[in-house]
Amino acid sequence: MEIGVPKETKDQEFRVGLSPSSVRVLRENGHDVFVQSEAGTGAGFTDEDYSMAGAEIVSTQDAVWNRELVVKVKEPLVSEYKFLQKGQLLFTYLHLAADRKLTEHLIDCGICAIAYETVEQPGANKLPLLTPMSIIAGRLAVQFGARFLERQQGGKGVLLGGVPGVKPGKVVILGGGVVGTEAARIAVGMGAAVQILDVSVERLSYLETLFGSRVELLYSNSAHIEAAVKEADLLIGAVLVLGRKAPILVSRELVKQMHSGSVIVDVAVDQGGCVETLHPTSHTNPVYIDEGVVHYGVPNMPGAVPWTATQALNNSTLPYVVQLANLGIKALDVNPALAKGLNVQNGRLVHPAVQEVFPDLVS
Repeated sequence: MEIGVPKETKDQEFRVGLSPSSVRVLRENGHDVFVQSEAGTGAGFTDEDYSMAGAEIVSTQDAVWNRELVVKVKEPLVSEYKFLQKGQLLFTYLHLAADRKLTEHLIDCGICAIAYETVEQPGANKLPLLTPMSIIAGRLAVQFGARFLERQQGGKGVLLGGVPGVKPGKVVILGGGVVGTEAARIAVGMGAAVQILDVSVERLSYLETLFGSRVELLYSNSAHIEAAVKEADLLIGAVLVLGRKAPILVSRELVKQMHSGSVIVDVAVDQGGCVETLHPTSHTNPVYIDEGVVHYGVPNMPGAVPWTATQALNNSTLPYVVQLANLGIKALDVNPALAKGLNVQNGRLVHPAVQEVFPDLVS
């Protein structure tokens, strides 16, 4: 099979769909891999690295997109819509619930679109291709939050870890899944006072085994959210509802009650966000101030650490890419986890959760 690896076009997105080591594996399986020139430069991989692994380097978008299988990191942008072809396989993050325009175009062009974030193994919320980036995003959420709490960045000037004689900053995390757990791990390590709110008592019990008394664990309801958010120096949105838009848990009225210079980092922004006042930003312009609060809404946070993120992503995606290359669309018949990743096929929206978001697009 011919496999195309485009250079990402999203703002400061330096990850790449396949690493040179992944290319080598695909070549050993008898497939031809076409990598757009400089696609891996931002992640630390040169064109020579890819050539030595057996890839053919191509200079144009046309040349890399005109392949049976295209492997990316982020969803196609409007400028890339013209390259999508009927019958083509696209394997990447899509997050369609927050992007009606892309959903409509994928349906119209007849492509077979498989989303990393909805590939699901048997068991509760086992998302093998979302998890590695969720780990990174959770850890970065605290790193970025700490930065934007600095006064020079518009924050209130709080050091999350505090110092002897001065209390630490307070970090409130909405959601105790992978993102929330990793954010708490970093915040605790920095010495912050940390609260996690989640709707699953079972998950809260598990988190207690991880953190003990170092983290305050609260059942997520409107009263607890309101009390916690008001006092947060750093609020992290870590809510995930598989395939659906994130629910709004923090209203504008509640944001108004936060202290001036507090920071919100909403990792759920690529699924619509869980804070009413937050909208997507970019690595170039990552923050804005609304109601006196600093808002960070970069939807591709792991793109800030592309060397780490690309390799972490490839460790998880490669077995699925090999299956798709070996079997084509029939791979969905033999791998139920991969089949759950299917979002659009033959002009139809097929993923149940996305169908619920856009019922009028279901044929």
